[in-house]
Amino acid sequence: MDRLNNALTLFFSLLVEAMPFLLLGVLFSSVLLLFVDERRLIAAVPKHPLLAAMIGGGIGFLFPVCECGNVPVARRLIVQGAPASMAVGFLLAAPTVNPVVFWATWIAFRDQPEIVFLRVGLSLVVAVIVGWVFSAQADLRPLMQPGVARAMPAVRGAATKPSGESSLLQSGTYWLGQADQPIRPDGSLSSSAIAINPVLTKPLSDKLWLLVNNIVQEMRELGGVLILGTAIAAIVQVFVPREWVIGLGQGPVTSILAMMLLAWIVSICSTVDSFFALSFASTFTSGALLAFLVFGPMIDLKNIALLLSMFRGRAIAYLFILAGQLTFLFCLLINLYIS
Repeated sequence: MDRLNNALTLFFSLLVEAMPFLLLGVLFSSVLLLFVDERRLIAAVPKHPLLAAMIGGGIGFLFPVCECGNVPVARRLIVQGAPASMAVGFLLAAPTVNPVVFWATWIAFRDQPEIVFLRVGLSLVVAVIVGWVFSAQADLRPLMQPGVARAMPAVRGAATKPSGESSLLQSGTYWLGQADQPIRPDGSLSSSAIAINPVLTKPLSDKLWLLVNNIVQEMRELGGVLILGTAIAAIVQVFVPREWVIGLGQGPVTSILAMMLLAWIVSICSTVDSFFALSFASTFTSGALLAFLVFGPMIDLKNIALLLSMFRGRAIAYLFILAGQLTFLFCLLINLYIS
């Protein structure tokens, strides 16, 4: 009974901590649709996949959203035709490469400033590399959930969807127009493209109403999977003994693996995880602390549920494996040659 009470307490703690940042991400996603001509923004992104991945990772510093808020924004970018490398780079880098997390990490590790800069630097490098790898997939639609794939623009040379297929994706991808007709953000109801998002020409009162409507729809969709993921994370965190994880943290290799596992289990928001990691600073290596701070915000147990609203399972597995391998490799080098 005590464990159940602890799990319930952790569930509400994680949910209260995560929900504002999910709301922030949904709000930014909606504002992006209503007030920004995304086609021009995406058109300005360099065509080279490595440069696009770097731009995507850097955008995270301008828009401080954590791992609960980056998913709706990344999904919005992909639906609007952003390069895969840019969207994936943003998805992985944004939770860490932003001023809010930088400030929080600095407060926690002000006696170890190298941890702060290494965290931001490693997160950006891992995100750029993974985004660059994903650019090898010319058509990203097979890796996306069906609703998101239908909303994505067709890739030149790829098979197009049948004209009778419904392409309405409620949450922030399509707006309901007159007579329940879906309005494409690219300005068309057919295959013809219009350069300006038609929503941008609507009166301010209509934009504000659409903003509220879209926030409600996305919060209803993403909030449900967030609750499910948070419940699983709380249960696992309570029933996996903390001493068992700490017992693995004595060597340069096992300490990294233990902290990556701990980061995946506890699923703490990137804005406060540095204070949690600080409690292990006296017993774990610098590489292990960085593994917790870099890997956790990218892929954790709570975030997987949100990612499933965007990617298919195998795409999440690719993200998990690539991000995990790169984080482990860089943190092991830090343990062996820097610590």
